[in-house]
Amino acid sequence: MQLAFLFSWFYIRYYQSRHDSEVSSTLTAIAALAITLLTSALVPVDIFLVSYMKTPDGHFKVGLHTWTHVSVLVQILVQRFNFRYRCGPTLYIASTSLYCAVMVFAFLLIPFMYFFYEEKDEDSTCRSRCCAALKFTVAFIIVAAILLLIGALAPLSAPPAKNSTDWERLHFLFNELGSNHGEDAISFAISSLTLLGMLALITYTAYGMTALPFTWIKGVRAAKRERLEVCEDREDLEERRNRLHVKYQDGRRMTNRDRKEMDELDEKLHLLRRRERHLLSAERSWLNKCFIVCRPFQMVFGIVFILLALIIFVSLLLSCIDRILHGLGYKMGYALPKPQLPNPVDIVMVNTQKVFPLDYILISAIIMYWVFCSMAGIKQMGIWFFWIRMYKIRVQRTRPQALLFMCMILMLIVLTNNIMLYTLSPQYVTFGSQHYWCTMTRMSTLTTRFFYKVWFFGACYYWGTWGFLGIFVLGFIVSIVKGRRSAIEDEVESDDSDDSDEELLRA
Repeated sequence: MQLAFLFSWFYIRYYQSRHDSEVSSTLTAIAALAITLLTSALVPVDIFLVSYMKTPDGHFKVGLHTWTHVSVLVQILVQRFNFRYRCGPTLYIASTSLYCAVMVFAFLLIPFMYFFYEEKDEDSTCRSRCCAALKFTVAFIIVAAILLLIGALAPLSAPPAKNSTDWERLHFLFNELGSNHGEDAISFAISSLTLLGMLALITYTAYGMTALPFTWIKGVRAAKRERLEVCEDREDLEERRNRLHVKYQDGRRMTNRDRKEMDELDEKLHLLRRRERHLLSAERSWLNKCFIVCRPFQMVFGIVFILLALIIFVSLLLSCIDRILHGLGYKMGYALPKPQLPNPVDIVMVNTQKVFPLDYILISAIIMYWVFCSMAGIKQMGIWFFWIRMYKIRVQRTRPQALLFMCMILMLIVLTNNIMLYTLSPQYVTFGSQHYWCTMTRMSTLTTRFFYKVWFFGACYYWGTWGFLGIFVLGFIVSIVKGRRSAIEDEVESDDSDDSDEELLRA
């Protein structure tokens, strides 16, 4: 937990604007990002617990009752059906608390802080800003209440018929023994958020999985060479400006066309001079020299990351094909009773269980890899609303609204990552290291049970995975064609002020 908050603090402070920030928005963004990272750690803990509580021959370890505090009869039910107690109450409380915290941030705190900052004005008071922000936040609260009521009261699925299959009866038993209305309400609200998270995953994570590795492999342009090119461009523009100025030395009035061209040249010259100043600072920076020394390691990590991305792509592709060929159909959310096609990630995870704790390290690395790729995708693309770019994520120049939006998107992506892991490695994520009389992990049981109750979500997740694969291929092509980044990328924009330039250069 301490590491999550420490990383969140450094990450937010690294991108936070130095001259346009507010304490309340910063603290909310840090807390939201920390909750996101803690939520991403639920799956490895869940897999570890169901694997740790079983012996290699498939029986529960002696002394299980000492930490679950249930009777022998309940232990038998635990072993067969009830996912809530089988991993102990701690995991259930932790996961429920984190998911509730995600809902509070998504529907209350982040919207409130966003509108609270939007109402910032010289004449406004804290009370007036709170009242104005609450007016807009009420809409999000109403949406959350509607989702909770639908999940708690709506008959999501009818009991199976008498001539139903054993699989359908088993799912109905999961539903009866492993759920309640409060949990259904939270599950429905979280599943609704994950639909938005799937869109964010398709947009940002799929692109980030190729953009981040290729950025590290290609590196950045040399600051000295780029500065010389900027100097040449600046000299050409100055020559054009001088010719235009000489044209009207006789006192004639400048035409509107030439006046417009002169203004454009002045703006371009101003921007080039700023770029030249930043490039000169980067050229003399000791940090830039350290990056040159670490360049081989950056290339190695980039190659490793692109290979990992390709392995994940192949595994997701095979899993999607397996689910449509051998799954239970869209009415069951394309749930897969037993994987039939070989899955590279699943095979590696199952085989690495023999070397403790290698499998837990690998699954945690995959989760964190997805999170960091999502961060990289958001940084490079910015925050968009359809075809309109709302905010850019820039080092030490990101506005508070953009930080709050970024944390909201990361929250949605992490929620969807837990579903994607079930597609990426179904055997390992469902049963861990168990081989006999297996007990499903809590996440897999919750996912499969809810797919049965509300098949619409499962079908959307499945076809969303195909969209993820398509955007991955498109991003792969774009990342290959795209040139090397500038040495001062995102440092200089036309709408920046000179004061912010001086502050950044001194830092």
